[in-house]
Amino acid sequence: MFCVANLFRRTYAAFYQLPRSFMSSPRIRYQTMEFDDVDIHLRTLRDRQQYEDVDDVALKLGISSATWPLFGVVWASGEVLAHFMFDFQIEGKRILEVGCGIALTSLVLNHRLADITATDYHPEAGKFLQENVKLNKGKAIPFVRTGWADNNSTLGEFDIIMGSDLLYERDHVDLLSEFIDTHAKPHCEVILVDPGRGQHARFSKKMVKLGYEHSQSKPEHVDYLTDPFRGQILRYNR
Repeated sequence: MFCVANLFRRTYAAFYQLPRSFMSSPRIRYQTMEFDDVDIHLRTLRDRQQYEDVDDVALKLGISSATWPLFGVVWASGEVLAHFMFDFQIEGKRILEVGCGIALTSLVLNHRLADITATDYHPEAGKFLQENVKLNKGKAIPFVRTGWADNNSTLGEFDIIMGSDLLYERDHVDLLSEFIDTHAKPHCEVILVDPGRGQHARFSKKMVKLGYEHSQSKPEHVDYLTDPFRGQILRYNR
């Protein structure tokens, strides 16, 4: 005997077993962020609920559906880094943004005509960066999709290496410090903004062992943030 209720249950179950990428395309938003008299226009994911992994490209790289959207939104640490670098001394410096995500700081520095290169592990980060460069009518920003354990990177060495909200897991301490050291010039400054995820003390100890001097401070004048910022600006010099 045909049962509509059973058919509905089977259809409902089948629907929710489908990969999220087949359910809908990710929604995006456009926003403008102000840095004194400079406007930086951004195309980002609408929120952290968006997802689209065609052919499981990200999944094969170890990026789950839960972490897939994290690259594509603006985080408080990223805003802090962008404001810190807005008037930072950059003339004659080759600069690398590590784990750039939506690459707000790279876009700010690109407006200043900096020699900036951006990297991220996410397969969609480069595409969003390219679109955002167009939105801001800037010059092309070199982008390299690479992981911190990649031994075949052709990035070269940099005078300034920067990033925000990078130390999620314990193993990130060794991976990130060694990646940075590989791509740091003999005289290099490293600037990281950490929101206080609990790994920065171990990371600082590792950087000191690698020969870097360490200092940290609270960011000043963060009225552009909607919530209090409890993190630190970490600086390493060699």
